[in-house]
Amino acid sequence: MGRYVVRRLGQLVVVVLGATMILFACLFVLPGDPVGQIAGSDKARDPDVIAQLHKQYGLDDPLIVQYGNYVGKLVQGDLGQDYTQSRPVSEILGPKLANTAKLATAAIVLDIIIGISVGVLAAMRRYSIWDVSATFVTTLAIGVPSIVLGMIMQRVFVIELGWFPLIADDSFNSIVLPALTLAIIDAALVAQLARSTMLEVLGADYVKTAVAKGLPRRTVLTRHILRNSVIPVITYLGISFGGLLGGAIITETIFNWNGIGLALIQAIQQNNNPVIVGVVTISVAVFVVLNLVVDLLYAALDPRIRLA
Repeated sequence: MGRYVVRRLGQLVVVVLGATMILFACLFVLPGDPVGQIAGSDKARDPDVIAQLHKQYGLDDPLIVQYGNYVGKLVQGDLGQDYTQSRPVSEILGPKLANTAKLATAAIVLDIIIGISVGVLAAMRRYSIWDVSATFVTTLAIGVPSIVLGMIMQRVFVIELGWFPLIADDSFNSIVLPALTLAIIDAALVAQLARSTMLEVLGADYVKTAVAKGLPRRTVLTRHILRNSVIPVITYLGISFGGLLGGAIITETIFNWNGIGLALIQAIQQNNNPVIVGVVTISVAVFVVLNLVVDLLYAALDPRIRLA
C-alpha cells in the first residue's frame, strides 16, 4: 500500500509538470503582450517601462527558461508574481481556493444526499410511479446546461422573489443557489448510477441467499446491498469533486462567487498568465490527489481489491 501511494504521488508530479508545460507553451504562442495589455497608464505604456517590466517578469527569456524558472519556484511553494497587483499568486489564490472548496463541498454533500436517496428509492420501487418520475426528472436535469440552470435560478429566486442576495457574501444564503446549480446535474447522474448498480446487486446470488436465510430487510439492505452498490458511486463522486473545483467557473461567474473560477476568468481577460498557470496547477494537483483518495477508499470498501 505504501509503495502504491508513493508511486501515485510520483505520478502527481509528472501530471502537474505535463499540464503546466502544455499551458506554458499555449500562453507563449498567444498573440499580444501581457505586460502591454495590463498596463493602463500612459507612463506604463512608455517603451522603457515596458522593457523594464519584461525584464522584471522574465518575459524576454526563451520558453524553456521561463518554464524552468517557474518549476524552480514551484518546488519551493512559490506560484510566481501576479502582473496586475504585484502580489504573490499563492497569496491571491489562497482565500479564493478556500471559497471554491467550500462551494464544491456543499455541492458534493447535496449530490450524496439527493442523488443516492433518489437512486435507492427508484431501485427499491422499480417500475413504480417513483421510479418513472425519478428517471424523467434526472434525465431532464442532465440535459439542462449549468449556465442555463444558474441563470434561471438567479432570475427567479434572486431578482423576482428576492430570497437570496445578488452579491455573494459570507452568509449561508449566498451559497445555496451556487451549490444547487453545481449539484443538480451531478446529483441526477449519481441517482441514475445508484439506481442501476443497486438493481444489479439486488439480483446477485449473495443477496438472494441472505434473503433466503431470513435476515431482516434492513440488514440485507445496509450490509449487502448498499455497501456493494455504493462503490461505483464513490468512484464517480471522487472524480466529480475534482471536476467541481475546476468546473465552477460558470457558476462562480453567474453568482459573483469569489473563488478560483472567477479569478481565472478575470486573469484571462487581463492576460495575467501567472494566475492562469497557478489556477491550473492547483486544479490538476487537487484532481490527482482526490483520485488517489478514491482508490484507497475503493480498496477499503471492497477487500477483494488489492492495490499494488
